Amino acid sequence: QVHLVESGGGWVQAGGSLRLSCAASGRTYAIGWFRQAPGEEREFVAAIRLRTYYGDSVKDRFTISIDNAKNTVYLQMNRLKPEDTAVYYCAAKSAYSSRNLYSPEEFDYWGQGTQVTVSA
Repeated sequence: QVHLVESGGGWVQAGGSLRLSCAASGRTYAIGWFRQAPGEEREFVAAIRLRTYYGDSVKDRFTISIDNAKNTVYLQMNRLKPEDTAVYYCAAKSAYSSRNLYSPEEFDYWGQGTQVTVSA
């Protein structure tokens, strides 16, 4: 069983930065971040295994990293935009099922989400 807890969300003005944390219990194959704004579909943000992956809307602004000793994954978000406003979810793949890390259906466990609000 994998348990995930997100933290670090909050309010920030456009152009500012936030760092999200995902504390994981249990071993994971990969960790991903997804976000969902009201009335919109869940969107891939970033993922990490042996390398990192980013959605087109956040590349060059967001950085995903991992501290293996602490079993914690971070999402550093810079130059935030109002369109980044969403609930951000940490998700884990517990074992290999496919090489696709972009689809939420590929992830087995999910955190409860943390709200990020970016004002204009």
